[in-house]
Amino acid sequence: MAFIVTKEAANWYKEEMDLEQGDYVQYYLQIYGGIPTSLPNYSLGMSVGESEDIAVKVEVAGITFYFKEDNAWLFNEYDLTVDVEKDDLSFEFSEKEA
Repeated sequence: MAFIVTKEAANWYKEEMDLEQGDYVQYYLQIYGGIPTSLPNYSLGMSVGESEDIAVKVEVAGITFYFKEDNAWLFNEYDLTVDVEKDDLSFEFSEKEA
């Protein structure tokens, strides 16, 4: 399981969303939309705030990025890297090797 948020992405959140050190960003899966080549029936959502049932997390530049228990199944099959590309966030899902 790999959940990577680059320093550039963390700084993007700080600048674009006025986040400060100690803030939390939750990612979650929604049933609609589609993540090309990875999860065609799901899209990735995001909210700001802390939760008690954090399953997967990473802290970068003072911001904690996380998934709750009910979305942790994603990491059974995929790794996720959050980065910045052309001044916007990019989300790269890569299948785990068997």
